[in-house]
Amino acid sequence: MELHIRLEGRKGLAAQLYAQLRAGIECGHLAAGSQLPPSRLLAEQLGVSRKTVADAYARLTQDNLLSAVVGRGTFINALAPKRSAPPSALTLAGDASLRRWQSRATVPGQRHALSGVRYDFIGGVASKALFPFDLWRSCLNYAVRRSQHHPQRHFPAQGLAELREVIAHHIAYARGVHCTADDILVCNGAQQALDLIARVLVEPGCKVAMEDPGYPPARQLFLALGAQLQGVPVDEEGLCVDQIAEGTRLIYVMPSHQFPLGMPMGETRRRALLARAAALGALIIEDDYDCEFRYLGPRADALQRLDTQGLVAYVGTFSKTLLPELRLGYAVLPEAVLKASCVTKQLSDWHSPTLLQWALARFVEQGHLNRHIRRCHEVYSARRDRMLQRLDDDLAPWLRAIPAEAGFHLSALAQTGFDVEHLVEQARKVDLGIYSLAPFFNETPVRPGLLMGFGAIEMLDIDPALDRLRDTLRRIS
Repeated sequence: MELHIRLEGRKGLAAQLYAQLRAGIECGHLAAGSQLPPSRLLAEQLGVSRKTVADAYARLTQDNLLSAVVGRGTFINALAPKRSAPPSALTLAGDASLRRWQSRATVPGQRHALSGVRYDFIGGVASKALFPFDLWRSCLNYAVRRSQHHPQRHFPAQGLAELREVIAHHIAYARGVHCTADDILVCNGAQQALDLIARVLVEPGCKVAMEDPGYPPARQLFLALGAQLQGVPVDEEGLCVDQIAEGTRLIYVMPSHQFPLGMPMGETRRRALLARAAALGALIIEDDYDCEFRYLGPRADALQRLDTQGLVAYVGTFSKTLLPELRLGYAVLPEAVLKASCVTKQLSDWHSPTLLQWALARFVEQGHLNRHIRRCHEVYSARRDRMLQRLDDDLAPWLRAIPAEAGFHLSALAQTGFDVEHLVEQARKVDLGIYSLAPFFNETPVRPGLLMGFGAIEMLDIDPALDRLRDTLRRIS
């Protein structure tokens, strides 16, 4: 790599070279310990005599900025860099838009900043210990071999046909979704699916409705796009459909496992939601984020199965069932929304990573996904049962569980008037991660309580962790 030096004219070349090298060393652009080019090589690169370079090197050596090591070369000495003050930034014409996006902090981001405790009830995170890494590695190796011999350079924004095919079969079998591979758009996780759908439908000032409490990243996304957001209250049946405002263009809902409270939406309420959306001409985004894991009663079909008018965009993800790092999800979309979203996807990032798509298609096709879900279901069910037993026993004076029928988190409402935020703070002092429900509420009054995930905590850690929770509750009550 050539050293970036610019010499002007044919006079004072050694002084110019000395000044530029000294400035680079003092400001830290030329790092301590780095080797400078030999004088002969640098002279050839700059088109000057070797003596010019040697003179500049000699002056820098006298200033103790360089050291010459016999047989090795010339090196920059360690020196505390003189950092110049950054130039004052000009206020951009789009400053208001930048500030709007910068203000969209999300709860998952805040929770990530607080990670690192010994016992962590973080929600929405699957158990990495249960993931079949050896099987996944073999699928990745297959994808690499496939790529090596594949002549195609560009791939469809909609996603690889073979992955869309196995997704269609999987969600028809597991969730009762009516679709073909042609209806599916492969995305970088469910969050990108929400972004693509919102970008093609939401304009500044248009009305968007979502559950309150609800999923903060979706709320922040809609607000960042300029939506007029309505937080619709939930009851024991889920979203209160009759409170959706007139003029609503988009409705975001989690009917199978409300987040964060966990209750499912019954069929009567689901049909009422479809009827309300039809009357408004609104699209419903059905986020079915972790409903492969169901513990009570018959498996409820997706809301999309009841849709006969093209009103529902069904969104799913493999980040919950497999690995958060995978970042692959999908959306089953009505035709008009699908075409617009594919264009937006291509303009955004061309397509999701092809190697991961090939690997995931093989993973699902060979039956590894279903076997993994069955194994996780057994483990998560045992963890859930133990947490409910403790919440109904020695933790009952303080907390009342809302027994979620699906997923791998549950919510527990505060029974007494203790300060939940103070409890969360004190729990961290005993290496315990618990999370308040308050950040998930927006317009409706906060119901004090805790979000308690059981995907990432081991079975043997649940009792010691809940012992610490009980002792902390006793101490602050």
